Amino acid sequence: MDSKTRVRPAETPYPPISDYAFLSDCHSLGMVARDGTLEWMCFHRFDNNPVFACMLDREKGGFFRVAPVAPSTITRRYLPDTNVLETRFTTDTGVITVTDCLPCWEDERESGKLAITQPRHLLIRLVRCEKGEVEVAVTFSPRFDFGRTTPYLHPIADDLAVVFGGADSLLLQCNLGRITSDAKGGCDAREVLRAGDTREIALQWARPHQMKPARLESADLRTRVERTESWWRSWAGRCTYEGPHRDLVVRSLLVLKGLTYADTGAIIAAATTSLPEEVGGVRNWDYRFSWLRDSSVLIAALGMFGYRQEARQFARFLLTTTAGRTDELQILYGIGGERFLQETDLTFLDGYRGSRPVRTGNGAFDQLQMDTYGELIGVMYGLIHNLGINYEKLMADPATRFWMDFIRQVADTAASRWKEPDDGIWETRGGRQHFVFSKLMAWVALDRAITLFEPLPELNPDLDGWRRARDEVRQAIETQGVDPDTGAFVQTFGQKALDATGLQVLLSGFLPPDDPRVAATVERIDKELTRDGHVYRYIDRKDGLPGEEGTFAFCTLWLTTCFAVRGDVERAEERLGQVLEYVNDLGLLAEEIDPVNHESLGNVPQAFSHAGLIQAIVNIENARAARSEGRAPAVIAGPAPREAKERATIPASEPSSPT
Repeated sequence: MDSKTRVRPAETPYPPISDYAFLSDCHSLGMVARDGTLEWMCFHRFDNNPVFACMLDREKGGFFRVAPVAPSTITRRYLPDTNVLETRFTTDTGVITVTDCLPCWEDERESGKLAITQPRHLLIRLVRCEKGEVEVAVTFSPRFDFGRTTPYLHPIADDLAVVFGGADSLLLQCNLGRITSDAKGGCDAREVLRAGDTREIALQWARPHQMKPARLESADLRTRVERTESWWRSWAGRCTYEGPHRDLVVRSLLVLKGLTYADTGAIIAAATTSLPEEVGGVRNWDYRFSWLRDSSVLIAALGMFGYRQEARQFARFLLTTTAGRTDELQILYGIGGERFLQETDLTFLDGYRGSRPVRTGNGAFDQLQMDTYGELIGVMYGLIHNLGINYEKLMADPATRFWMDFIRQVADTAASRWKEPDDGIWETRGGRQHFVFSKLMAWVALDRAITLFEPLPELNPDLDGWRRARDEVRQAIETQGVDPDTGAFVQTFGQKALDATGLQVLLSGFLPPDDPRVAATVERIDKELTRDGHVYRYIDRKDGLPGEEGTFAFCTLWLTTCFAVRGDVERAEERLGQVLEYVNDLGLLAEEIDPVNHESLGNVPQAFSHAGLIQAIVNIENARAARSEGRAPAVIAGPAPREAKERATIPASEPSSPT
């Protein structure tokens, strides 16, 4: 979006969802519009209340803009292999760049752990005039608590101002011109920069009782950005993938790392809340939490290309957080392991392009979803069979032995409860039903548990009972979950409506690629749930919510992967290309796609979408190689399993357990 005049976001339209860039230091998270406006910023924790939120209300939300006064043409990029953003403004008189960075780097004393920097919660915006001369303006308008609190701003020097209000405080340091208070909780500054001039803007966050205003040296700020760039590049350089889509894979991995909360290893579903699944609709959810449904896919995506430590940290978070009574297992948790995630409607906000209500929390936390059993057991299965954890060392570790005992209880629960109706993977609010996918994941739970526990008789697994239950689940799915007229798997027992989760009968290993029911399911979903190559989760709207939604990017990538695994490489590549049309100029992908209006929908960037992108790319390449080698392709869902003799000795550089 070109800047015609220096206007506040209240006077500008909402940017397309695909216009947003995201910043992360694995604690704090920001969203920057194409015009250089910081429109969302949560310091300290991803799920904290924002100090800027005009992406959800142009008038009330607050923002932080650094841009030329004159009209400009705008381009942007992430600095190569980093999450550091550079926005370039070209005016009639010159060129400036704004570099946005949330500083972070590895602790020199402890590999794999981020350093605790001081100040810990810091945003840096570096401004440089590259050519000619440009008048640059800073407009700083914080609003705390989703815009409910207009803070008090107190200038304490020409380049320093402190901001208080409620549970938040900010310290703005700006050596670009002189800070001038606007008497509305914000301030402005401007200066004409000439070629070679650089300016540094820093924003520190702290709790009010901990705020100690102190100026940071310009050289220190620039060094922090340089260290952050270096660390991100080093992290990205660990990626072992060398295929034709390396840029996409590396960017997706950088997204997953940026969505990882460093203190616990939890990966959030997306960076934002309440970006709509239908513009103007009510399907607006808070995705700043960690879902079990995402876990196996995310762990596989990280572990596949060399990030086994991150995969294990996430697995450890999940296993530690979920441990307890299996009948209290939840489908999602807070990034610190919180279980009570009360959903609240913020009715005082307009919402993105009038999409109301804006929500915090997520009411699905207390739903019953049977697929969680399969997801959780899948996490441990992936750790042992894909990430190289040794059985002997695992059982020698009291912590992991405890987890295995808990996983045994999860399998027992799956065996005893699989016949119950539930709320389903999509968190519908239309009442519990017998969802086929939920039964399928109960089958996965039992199938994987049998493999996991056969070498562990000392834990007294009920292998015979699990086998009986697994066979019963299969029989129920094959007799009640298939449309007798078409041979395709359906959404719920005894019904004909389709659900994209039917594709999981192939991707989960329930049936082989050449089974006629797999073919019928894939082709019927492609015909009936797809529009212009993009797949809806389901169409039959008996989900307890009004309105519609876009196609689900991850479901389209499921179909892409199914085509690849069935050997139809050309169709798979075509569908992948159609998804890539909606990857923005920075390599980010949202939750959903509107194939009618050709725009991104839902929260962004979406971890599920990026993990699905990785999965589809890997399976297409494997299918292409299989064709050339004259073999049948297989589903690639994680790192290549090690042979048993290779598992016996784990290299010292790789931790032998999730701890």
